[in-house]
Amino acid sequence: MSVSSLRVLSLIPPMTQLNTPYPSTAYLTGFLRSRGLTAHQRDLALALVLRLFSRDGLQQILQAVQALPAQDRGPASTHFVEHFDRYFSTIAATIAFLQGRDTTLAHRINTRGFLPEGARFQSLDVYVSEEGEDPLAWAFGALGLQDRARHLATLYLNDLADVLRESVDARFEFVRYAEQLATSQPTFDPLHEALQAPPNLVDQLLEQLTLQALDEEQPDVVLLSVPFPGAVYAALRIGQTIKRVRPGLPVVLGGGFVNTELRELTETRLFDYVDYVTLDAGERPLLALLEHLAGKRGPKRLVRTFVRELDADATSVVRYINFAEPDVPFEDVGTPTWDGLPLGSYLSLLDMLNPMNRLWSDGRWNKLTVAHGCYWKKCSFCDITLDYISRYEAASAKTLVDRIEAIVQETGQTGFHFVDEAAPPKVLRALAQELIDRGVSISWWGNVRFEKTFTPELCQLLADSGCIAISGGLEVASDRLLKLMQKGVSVEQVARVTRAFTESGILVHAYLMYGFPTQTVQDTVDALEYVRQLFENGCIQSGFFHRFACTVHSPVGKNPEAFGVELLPLPPSPFAKNDVGFVDPTGTDHDAMGDALKKALYNFMHGIGLEQDVRRWFSVRVPKPKVARDFIERALNG
Repeated sequence: MSVSSLRVLSLIPPMTQLNTPYPSTAYLTGFLRSRGLTAHQRDLALALVLRLFSRDGLQQILQAVQALPAQDRGPASTHFVEHFDRYFSTIAATIAFLQGRDTTLAHRINTRGFLPEGARFQSLDVYVSEEGEDPLAWAFGALGLQDRARHLATLYLNDLADVLRESVDARFEFVRYAEQLATSQPTFDPLHEALQAPPNLVDQLLEQLTLQALDEEQPDVVLLSVPFPGAVYAALRIGQTIKRVRPGLPVVLGGGFVNTELRELTETRLFDYVDYVTLDAGERPLLALLEHLAGKRGPKRLVRTFVRELDADATSVVRYINFAEPDVPFEDVGTPTWDGLPLGSYLSLLDMLNPMNRLWSDGRWNKLTVAHGCYWKKCSFCDITLDYISRYEAASAKTLVDRIEAIVQETGQTGFHFVDEAAPPKVLRALAQELIDRGVSISWWGNVRFEKTFTPELCQLLADSGCIAISGGLEVASDRLLKLMQKGVSVEQVARVTRAFTESGILVHAYLMYGFPTQTVQDTVDALEYVRQLFENGCIQSGFFHRFACTVHSPVGKNPEAFGVELLPLPPSPFAKNDVGFVDPTGTDHDAMGDALKKALYNFMHGIGLEQDVRRWFSVRVPKPKVARDFIERALNG
């Protein structure tokens, strides 16, 4: 058999995102086609949601709710049953509206009399003024017809997701489906038990979609791309179905979750659901594996691949095979293709009213990587020892714009999300100039480091090339901790850079962190004061606080003594291994801090409380900020 005769099917398992395809299958499909192989792709995450939230799907959910004793029904399920006729009559039109196929429905949705409104709509009450005026007027004004309606339609879908959680599958999420079964689990037992349980409605529908994809594509190899823990359970359910109906069909597992969590894999039971597990950039391991399946390469010449074998005692063991071959250069990986994915069927949701924050769930973006890896690769919280960070390679501006033009030609859409860990400013400058010189009109956004290279002149050039938004890591907003984590920036520098972006008309999102080793309550209060001032001075428009997690692949995990912490011993782990607990001698209650930080940030993003003392957000007594209230203003003027 020749390699070119193999039919490869790449699947996106539930759940990733609903507004745009996760790009991994587009990368691999484009690469394989550039090498002359027959490659196809399906998004089963989107397909599952569209099957659930259809008239037939709602009928099946109703049957599941009615099968429960009345006393076991939650409030969302009770409301669903009471208003089922309205849900049934509105679901198809609402989905079409969120897909952009029926925009005039916005008028009816905005009357607040068309959609049944469950508990999720109570979040609107916080915006009602004493005069009882329109609760969304502050966000959308008298106009904003489409956005207002999409926000209401998103709340409607969230109500239905609550019904699913109460009556069908408590693990269901639009993004993080059953992720607790996979995240840093030292044992495979939780996943194995869940996979051996009788299938629920969600499992049954996913099985139907898997069988449909196999029937229509007739693949010789199936690739399961698992970027997050929240896609692992469904991926293995897909593998389980394939093993039952076509046991000889090779199934390959890869993706971001595998690359970070399964690097020391010894769990043989995983191979009841898949045949091969590959690490890091998928191009070279996949080429080697396809040559092996075609009989052109022996099993000992696989690349970065786990397999299950029998040892001398006829006992199943996991072997890691890594024949030394160079990776495919980033310049030669080809152009991603979205052929085979239903681009007109993705759902533009509007969870957050903040104009920057909405970009992650709103709109269909062509996702593209400007460079492989990170050019900085020093941050002490980051997995800098792994390939997706450590191996830095950039493509030329000409190659990137060639890819952009090909993608626009294929999709008919000019919005791009550059998904780099940190896009290099030198490459962005060249890319922007190439876009302008060739007259290519796109809108784009991406992630950067807030380094001094981003001068007002460069920010304006990026804006002229189509940049609409930038995200970047401010992390702890403390010069002491920024230095400890080797971020390579200061708070003053971040203020000036973000202001330069803003003044160029580019929205700015800040990634923020709390709970870093040796971070005190005082550090946390001061960080929030810095963030308040950045919002107040128009430097940033949105942000997100996440709790620091120590990973075994980061400098903190490799050398905890340098950061003043002691790692907790990890149990023997045949399965996932990534997060590791640690003892911080400061003893700070970061859980209490986190609640305050997230509440404050949510309000700052909506323009609320920017003039108030940051201590008001904390439920416990905290010290006064040591930061001058005009620190950022002086940094900008200095």
